[in-house]
Amino acid sequence: MEHSTLLWTLGSPKKEDVENFDVTNLSQDMLRSIEADSFWCMSKLLDGIQDNYTFAQPGIQKKVKALEELVSRIDEQVHNHFRRYEVEYLQFAFRWMNNLLMRELPLRCTIRLWDTYQSEPEGFSHFHLYVCAAFLIKWRKEILDEEDFQGLLMLLQNLPTIHWGNEEIGLLLAEAYRLKYMFADAPNHYRR
Repeated sequence: MEHSTLLWTLGSPKKEDVENFDVTNLSQDMLRSIEADSFWCMSKLLDGIQDNYTFAQPGIQKKVKALEELVSRIDEQVHNHFRRYEVEYLQFAFRWMNNLLMRELPLRCTIRLWDTYQSEPEGFSHFHLYVCAAFLIKWRKEILDEEDFQGLLMLLQNLPTIHWGNEEIGLLLAEAYRLKYMFADAPNHYRR
């Protein structure tokens, strides 16, 4: 029942709908259907990212390394800027991989992003890499304007996305798709 309430809350545009919602008004068939759909969504999410959350988190380690190699190919200037100021991708991208950008984006954008991940084959396990690359390059100018380690890390850990909406997340996803189609099937696309 807790899952049903959460789903209703997320899908309800008006606050009073949520406040007056009573799960006891739902039929047992409806509750079972909601539970089954919730279970399926969570299973699909976790299937591709299980190794992110095991001892030593090898999935996250690999994805951060893949992000570094991908960025070195798509924007060498940003990559070299990080190297110049000794910024390691692990220092900011670990959180991006661990939380699937949930802490970087407003909830409305996270819901849109995760909806795309759910509909994309291997969205959480594979497409997320390209979203992170597009997200990083989106801040190219601001990154290159920072001229010290502390400034870069502060920027990367506090990106100004609070006012983002559907348009910004749509553009981010479009760029991620572009990167995916340019690099995903290219031999050695991560390596220089």
